Amino acid sequence: MKKAGAFEVAYPVDRTKLKRVGITCVSFNLRKASRLVTRHYDERMEPSGLRSTQFAILAAIGRRKGISLSALADLLVMDRTTLTRNLKPLEKMGYVGFAAPTDRRRRELELTPVGWEALGKAYPYWESAQTEFLKEIGEENSRGLLKNIWRFMYGKRFLDA
Repeated sequence: MKKAGAFEVAYPVDRTKLKRVGITCVSFNLRKASRLVTRHYDERMEPSGLRSTQFAILAAIGRRKGISLSALADLLVMDRTTLTRNLKPLEKMGYVGFAAPTDRRRRELELTPVGWEALGKAYPYWESAQTEFLKEIGEENSRGLLKNIWRFMYGKRFLDA
Protein backbone atom coordinates (compact mmCIF):
# COMPACT_ATOMS: atom_id res chain seq x y z
CA MET A 1 0.00 0.00 0.00
CA LYS A 2 1.13 3.49 -0.83
CA LYS A 3 0.11 6.69 0.85
CA ALA A 4 -1.68 9.08 -1.51
CA GLY A 5 -2.49 12.29 0.32
CA ALA A 6 -4.46 11.35 3.41
CA PHE A 7 -5.42 7.93 2.05
CA GLU A 8 -3.70 4.58 2.08
CA VAL A 9 -4.26 3.32 -1.45
CA ALA A 10 -3.53 0.05 -3.19
CA TYR A 11 -2.91 0.78 -6.87
CA PRO A 12 -4.48 -2.10 -8.80
CA VAL A 13 -3.44 -0.59 -12.13
CA ASP A 14 0.00 0.75 -12.87
CA ARG A 15 0.03 4.51 -13.63
CA THR A 16 1.99 3.85 -16.83
CA LYS A 17 -0.90 1.75 -18.10
CA LEU A 18 -3.31 4.57 -17.24
CA LYS A 19 -1.20 7.05 -19.22
CA ARG A 20 -1.51 4.69 -22.17
CA VAL A 21 -5.30 4.90 -21.87
CA GLY A 22 -5.12 8.65 -22.41
CA ILE A 23 -2.90 8.21 -25.44
CA THR A 24 -4.45 5.19 -27.14
CA CYS A 25 -8.13 5.03 -26.11
CA VAL A 26 -10.21 5.83 -29.19
CA SER A 27 -13.32 6.73 -27.18
CA PHE A 28 -11.45 9.04 -24.82
CA ASN A 29 -9.65 10.85 -27.63
CA LEU A 30 -12.71 11.14 -29.88
CA ARG A 31 -14.65 12.69 -27.00
CA LYS A 32 -11.87 15.21 -26.37
CA ALA A 33 -11.69 16.05 -30.07
CA SER A 34 -15.46 16.34 -30.24
CA ARG A 35 -15.48 18.83 -27.37
CA LEU A 36 -12.80 20.94 -29.09
CA VAL A 37 -14.61 20.88 -32.45
CA THR A 38 -17.95 21.71 -30.81
CA ARG A 39 -16.35 24.61 -28.92
CA HIS A 40 -14.87 25.94 -32.18
CA TYR A 41 -18.22 25.87 -33.98
CA ASP A 42 -20.19 27.18 -30.98
CA GLU A 43 -17.86 30.16 -30.55
CA ARG A 44 -18.13 31.13 -34.21
CA MET A 45 -21.89 30.56 -34.33
CA GLU A 46 -22.68 32.47 -31.13
CA PRO A 47 -23.85 35.63 -32.97
CA SER A 48 -26.53 33.54 -34.69
CA GLY A 49 -28.13 32.57 -31.39
CA LEU A 50 -27.79 28.85 -32.15
CA ARG A 51 -25.33 26.32 -30.83
CA SER A 52 -23.79 23.97 -33.37
CA THR A 53 -25.85 21.07 -32.03
CA GLN A 54 -29.07 23.04 -32.54
CA PHE A 55 -27.94 24.07 -36.01
CA ALA A 56 -27.28 20.42 -36.91
CA ILE A 57 -30.77 19.40 -35.78
CA LEU A 58 -32.43 22.22 -37.72
CA ALA A 59 -30.34 21.41 -40.81
CA ALA A 60 -31.31 17.74 -40.57
CA ILE A 61 -35.00 18.63 -40.32
CA GLY A 62 -34.69 21.12 -43.16
CA ARG A 63 -33.19 18.50 -45.49
CA ARG A 64 -36.58 16.85 -45.87
CA LYS A 65 -40.16 17.96 -45.99
CA GLY A 66 -41.44 16.24 -42.88
CA ILE A 67 -39.35 13.76 -40.92
CA SER A 68 -40.45 11.43 -38.15
CA LEU A 69 -38.74 11.49 -34.77
CA SER A 70 -37.42 7.99 -35.39
CA ALA A 71 -35.96 8.88 -38.79
CA LEU A 72 -34.41 12.06 -37.36
CA ALA A 73 -32.94 10.13 -34.43
CA ASP A 74 -31.44 7.61 -36.89
CA LEU A 75 -30.06 10.39 -39.09
CA LEU A 76 -28.43 12.12 -36.11
CA VAL A 77 -27.34 8.83 -34.49
CA MET A 78 -29.17 9.84 -31.32
CA ASP A 79 -31.59 8.01 -29.10
CA ARG A 80 -35.14 9.35 -29.16
CA THR A 81 -35.04 10.50 -25.52
CA THR A 82 -31.95 12.65 -26.10
CA LEU A 83 -33.41 13.97 -29.36
CA THR A 84 -36.69 14.89 -27.67
CA ARG A 85 -34.77 16.72 -24.93
CA ASN A 86 -32.77 18.62 -27.57
CA LEU A 87 -35.90 19.47 -29.56
CA LYS A 88 -37.76 21.06 -26.61
CA PRO A 89 -35.87 24.41 -26.67
CA LEU A 90 -36.20 24.55 -30.47
CA GLU A 91 -39.96 24.00 -30.14
CA LYS A 92 -40.20 26.69 -27.43
CA MET A 93 -38.37 29.13 -29.71
CA GLY A 94 -40.89 28.30 -32.42
CA TYR A 95 -38.28 26.86 -34.79
CA VAL A 96 -39.80 23.41 -35.22
CA GLY A 97 -43.24 21.93 -35.02
CA PHE A 98 -45.20 18.90 -36.01
CA ALA A 99 -46.82 19.03 -39.44
CA ALA A 100 -50.52 18.38 -39.86
CA PRO A 101 -50.69 14.59 -39.88
CA THR A 102 -51.49 12.81 -43.12
CA ASP A 103 -51.25 9.52 -41.24
CA ARG A 104 -52.37 9.53 -37.61
CA ARG A 105 -49.74 6.93 -36.74
CA ARG A 106 -46.85 9.07 -37.98
CA ARG A 107 -46.02 12.53 -36.67
CA GLU A 108 -43.55 14.50 -38.75
CA LEU A 109 -41.38 17.41 -37.73
CA GLU A 110 -40.90 20.43 -39.96
CA LEU A 111 -39.15 23.74 -39.67
CA THR A 112 -41.47 26.67 -39.09
CA PRO A 113 -40.97 29.93 -41.00
CA VAL A 114 -39.17 31.25 -37.88
CA GLY A 115 -37.01 28.10 -37.91
CA TRP A 116 -36.08 28.64 -41.56
CA GLU A 117 -35.19 32.24 -40.72
CA ALA A 118 -32.97 31.13 -37.80
CA LEU A 119 -31.31 28.50 -39.98
CA GLY A 120 -30.71 31.08 -42.71
CA LYS A 121 -29.19 33.49 -40.20
CA ALA A 122 -26.95 30.78 -38.72
CA TYR A 123 -25.79 29.24 -42.00
CA PRO A 124 -23.12 31.86 -42.84
CA TYR A 125 -21.68 31.51 -39.32
CA TRP A 126 -21.57 27.72 -39.72
CA GLU A 127 -19.99 28.09 -43.16
CA SER A 128 -17.32 30.38 -41.73
CA ALA A 129 -16.62 27.98 -38.84
CA GLN A 130 -16.43 25.10 -41.31
CA THR A 131 -14.07 26.93 -43.67
CA GLU A 132 -11.82 28.00 -40.80
CA PHE A 133 -11.71 24.49 -39.35
CA LEU A 134 -10.95 22.86 -42.70
CA LYS A 135 -8.24 25.43 -43.41
CA GLU A 136 -6.69 24.69 -40.01
CA ILE A 137 -6.49 20.91 -40.50
CA GLY A 138 -5.93 20.99 -44.26
CA GLU A 139 -8.09 19.81 -47.14
CA GLU A 140 -6.46 16.41 -47.49
CA ASN A 141 -6.66 15.73 -43.74
CA SER A 142 -10.31 16.81 -43.64
CA ARG A 143 -11.19 14.47 -46.53
CA GLY A 144 -9.35 11.62 -44.82
CA LEU A 145 -11.00 12.37 -41.49
CA LEU A 146 -14.49 12.45 -42.99
CA LYS A 147 -13.81 9.33 -45.05
CA ASN A 148 -12.76 7.43 -41.92
CA ILE A 149 -15.74 8.73 -39.94
CA TRP A 150 -18.15 7.74 -42.73
CA ARG A 151 -16.48 4.33 -43.06
CA PHE A 152 -16.89 3.78 -39.33
CA MET A 153 -20.53 4.91 -39.30
CA TYR A 154 -21.77 3.44 -42.58
CA GLY A 155 -19.27 0.80 -43.56
CA LYS A 156 -17.63 0.12 -46.89
CA ARG A 157 -20.99 0.17 -48.74
CA PHE A 158 -21.22 3.93 -48.21
CA LEU A 159 -17.83 4.63 -49.78
CA ASP A 160 -18.54 2.40 -52.77
CA ALA A 161 -21.84 4.12 -53.62
